[in-house]
Amino acid sequence: MYPAVRGKSAVALLGVLLLLLSGTPAAAAVTPGLVLTSAVATLPAELSGLATAKRITYVTTAVDGATITATGLVLTPKNGRTNRTVVWGHGTTGLADKCAPSTNQSVFWPEARAAIAALLARGWTVTAPDYPGLGTLAPHPYLIGATAARSMIDSVKAARRLDAALTAQYVVDGHSQGGQGALFAGELAPAYDGALDLRGVAAIAPVSNADLFAPLVPGTPGQGYLVMGLFGLQAVDPGVNATALLANPAKLRLPVLLSGCLYEILDAYANLTPQQLLAGGALPDTVVAKLAQHVNPGQSPPSAPILLIQGTADESVPYDLTAGALVPELDAYDQPMLFVPVEGANPDSAVTETTGLVADWIATRFA
Repeated sequence: MYPAVRGKSAVALLGVLLLLLSGTPAAAAVTPGLVLTSAVATLPAELSGLATAKRITYVTTAVDGATITATGLVLTPKNGRTNRTVVWGHGTTGLADKCAPSTNQSVFWPEARAAIAALLARGWTVTAPDYPGLGTLAPHPYLIGATAARSMIDSVKAARRLDAALTAQYVVDGHSQGGQGALFAGELAPAYDGALDLRGVAAIAPVSNADLFAPLVPGTPGQGYLVMGLFGLQAVDPGVNATALLANPAKLRLPVLLSGCLYEILDAYANLTPQQLLAGGALPDTVVAKLAQHVNPGQSPPSAPILLIQGTADESVPYDLTAGALVPELDAYDQPMLFVPVEGANPDSAVTETTGLVADWIATRFA
């Protein structure tokens, strides 16, 4: 998946990319958070009355420390600005360039719009990164937590370059894939965010404990997530060949990863048996271990208080995985954590039913 650069920013972006690849001293000036391109963006109707927006291309880093580019939105509230920043980490959209929410409103999910609207209403600038590989010249390292986290943190740096009035204080807020990235951001921040001041992390139904969950996915309606996860792992680990891990019926469906986004991918893989999905019908233990290494939050101490929200009727991220595994893992560290179960909530309603709760919690972190 190597989509072409499009639009009037292509020439400017190409010039910066040449610097990144040149190895010359000039490349040293290209630092995480540097804004490469910026253009006025059109927002969904639910948000257009609350904020103005710019779509940016900016510099971030990969898990190996290499300098890469990412895209996303910076939304500035029209009223009551407080000059503080909240990062919104979106849930899974897909793997292809077309699945970047900053340019495709059909994957700017309704729950994301509701969450962002609540943040803007408090006067907070919101950055909404697409994550590396969605909208850029690279594969999307889906569920590689450290990569998403760095793009989240660097989106705050980028926003401050666009708006000098923004303070160093920020909170990271995310859902599902974005909730996982938010937790990783809380772990990485002390060594990565520089002069920024992380005040808290809100994670709604975050992906976690891949070693417990991934082996149970084959044969279930959500196994399209696992296919995406294998290609996400391949994007950062050359020792992983995602295609070779799949059985022939699953291989025949691979074009959907480029032609569709989340729901098309889930539909394509929903009805396969484990033997039709994976070579041998199961994941090798070595692959499960690699998934755990890159996917599981909670392997390092969090650096800021955590708000953890989980719907009890979530089939994508099961309640027991969060309550029974992730909560004890995070509780083991010396950092305040509030765990809020949402009775009867599915992945989306866990977001929409708690927008006020999340905003109130963030306000206390900024107080």
